[in-house]
Parts: sequence; C-alpha cells; structure tokens
Amino acid sequence: MNLRGNTIFITGGGSGIGRGLAEAFHKLGNQVIIGGRRREALDRTVAANPGMAALVFDVTNPGSISAGARQLIAAHPGLNVVINNAGVQYAVDFASVEPIDEDGFSAEIDTNVYGVLRVTAAFLPHLKTRPAATIVNISSGLAYMPLARYAVYCATKAFVHSFSVSLRHQLRRTGVRVVELAPPWVATELGGHPAVAPTDGRPGPMPLDDFIAAAMAELATDAEELHIGTAQSLYAAAVNEGAGRIFARMNP
Repeated sequence: MNLRGNTIFITGGGSGIGRGLAEAFHKLGNQVIIGGRRREALDRTVAANPGMAALVFDVTNPGSISAGARQLIAAHPGLNVVINNAGVQYAVDFASVEPIDEDGFSAEIDTNVYGVLRVTAAFLPHLKTRPAATIVNISSGLAYMPLARYAVYCATKAFVHSFSVSLRHQLRRTGVRVVELAPPWVATELGGHPAVAPTDGRPGPMPLDDFIAAAMAELATDAEELHIGTAQSLYAAAVNEGAGRIFARMNP
C-alpha cells in the first residue's frame, strides 16, 4: 500500500501496536484517527502527536461502531484505510477444576471476532467509494500455531486469518485491498501485564519499535499476508511436518 497521502482509522490506537502504527503513519504525513475505549490513553497519544485525531470507539458495542463510523466519515470523507487492531488476550484453563469464567473468553470473542466483523461491515460501504482503499486486519503468529495457555485468543486470531482470506476474495473486483498483518510476540502489555522474556531458552518478545519498523516496510509492498519476525516460522510450521515439534516447544 502507499504509505503516504492516506486518511487512516486505527482501532485500539491508544497503546501498544496500535499506537506504534498510528505514530509511524502520522510521521509520514498521513491523517490518522485513533479509536479506543479509554479516553485517557487516546488523549495521551494525541497530545504526543499534534495533528492526530481521536474518537472514543468501543468495538464490542454495535451502537458505538455505527455512530462512530458515521461521525468519522462525516468529519473525514477522505478516509481510505481502516486498521482492525483492537484486541484483548486472557489465559483460560479449561483443565482447571474451577468453573470457567465465561466473561473472559466472551470479551475475547466480542473484541477479536465480532469487533473485526462489525467494524469491517460499518466502513466497507464508504471504502468501496474510494478509488483505492485498504483494510488491514491484525492477526497473530498464534493464528497458525497456538500457545495453549491462550486457547481462545489463538482461536480468535485464526478466525481473523480465515476471514481475511475470504474477505479478500469477495472484494477482489472492488478497489478495496485486504491485508493481514501477523505480529510475533511483541513487547507490549497485551493481556494486562508487561512482556517478560522466558527463562527456558525460548525467544523473547520483539521490541515494539523493531516490530513497527518491520511492519511498515512490509506494508509498503504489494503483499497481502505479512508475517513479521517469528510469525513467519509459525506460519511455515503450520503448513509442514514441523508443526508438532514447534507446538511442543511452545507448550512444554
């Protein structure tokens, strides 16, 4: 995709990968609007990046999505890029003797699955009117090889991958491109805690700045499936005979 001259909306843009992408696109002169549930995080990001805009936008709330889409398109009719980045992650132990807390995995499905579906549906009619538009769906290397501790999260990211493939095919005769960006483990506070490197020899998280630099370089190409860092090896393992060995190493 062209990295300049865009009007870009990023969900979950107040922190982590979303903020990193927002700031990278903003530095290239794009008009960037970030959305998220936490006004304080949005305000901090906008204050650090004069000219960036923000909108309180809850991807788990259909009313917030529809109202936010109308407001954003009215204020920024040149909108041509939507990045589905908002996501949550929780550990769920189905082997536990304790009852499963449905609230946790419901939040993952509402955000990571329904959020992507509803945001895409809300903005597609407008994006189809643009001469060149792009939807970027943030999946994960865990879409291809799960980390069993995060069973529901990994399954939601597998959904994002599959949905992106189907959406790309359905939109092939329109001016809307569909790009899937699959990060590796990145040093953010996804899951509500700082990323900590393992002590058993497994690779640690990729620094956020390094990930953003690599992601922007890949986004500048014509590729439609972008696997950054170790996400590439997880994707490769999922399609060859090494899958079992990789799974065993990830899930000792």
